[in-house]
Amino acid sequence: MKKRFGGILLALMMVLTACSGQGAASSAAASSEPAQSGAAVSEPAQSDVAPELVEDDYVAKVASMKGPTSIGMAKLMCSDTADFSFEMFTEGSEIVPLMVKGEIDIALIPANLAATLYQKTEGGIEVIGINTLGVLDVVAPASIEISSFADLAGKTIYMTGKGTTPESAVRYLTEKYSMEDLDIEFQSEATAVVSALTANPDAVAILPQPFATVAKVQNEGMEIKLSLTDAWNEVSDDGSSLVTGVTVVRKAFAEEHPARLAQFIDESADSVAFVNANVEEAASLVESLDIVKAAVGKQAIPRCNLVSITGEEMQEKLPGYLNALYEFDPSLVGGQLPDAEFYYIP
Repeated sequence: MKKRFGGILLALMMVLTACSGQGAASSAAASSEPAQSGAAVSEPAQSDVAPELVEDDYVAKVASMKGPTSIGMAKLMCSDTADFSFEMFTEGSEIVPLMVKGEIDIALIPANLAATLYQKTEGGIEVIGINTLGVLDVVAPASIEISSFADLAGKTIYMTGKGTTPESAVRYLTEKYSMEDLDIEFQSEATAVVSALTANPDAVAILPQPFATVAKVQNEGMEIKLSLTDAWNEVSDDGSSLVTGVTVVRKAFAEEHPARLAQFIDESADSVAFVNANVEEAASLVESLDIVKAAVGKQAIPRCNLVSITGEEMQEKLPGYLNALYEFDPSLVGGQLPDAEFYYIP
């Protein structure tokens, strides 16, 4: 197998947020803008326009993770919008203090981090939607037959994420498929996973997108065999789904700028729909945002499970996933499951 994985993986970790020649706001501009409170909401006399739908000129500050959640937002981030400023981060832990201090209004973060942030802010945030379902894929040489999660029995599995959400998802599926505990060899990073695969032709790996696609592209004879999202859906008995990313909002912002929030929900949904329907053009936008190269993006986007799930459907799919994390390790969701006030239902 050819191993050119390291170069692209290094590029994936570069923190560059400028959208070439387009309208995404710079990190410096987004982080230096002071948090605002209160909204100058006009109430025109003798008008059919509801006062709460009349918006001021507030620029909402949006943070996202450099990966699938930002891929879904690529169209909006590269638009000429003056209503939102965007900043990408490599770690969710970088977003938390900014959200707590009110320097970020809306954030696209891992689902478990949203639950933790809800506890940390004492209910000061709400989840407004699921933006990404599961992005974990099984990758293995073409010679190995894998068509179901149950086919992983007896195989050595290489993956990252010991003690975190990837392991919790795998352990949940192992139990649901009534399998004996899998033989998992945890590695520190994705490059180590690919090296292990190269050294052991009988092994398989579980990698998140877009790293799974990078591994496939850069190593001859390797295939993406199975999505853990599909495996979860096959055995889910509570309506839950495997969830990667959600979108949260500060409650204060939601109360002060309801029209801007409604606008964001609509425009982010439009962005996700565009990315899913126009993969080649979206891949170019993703490259301009320096997330992944367009060639990788074209193959990764269809497997990233980019969605815009809100309202009651969100409230059906998310709690079961958080409960699975809680049962694996309560600290993954902040020590306790969020209550009903966590869910923003318009």
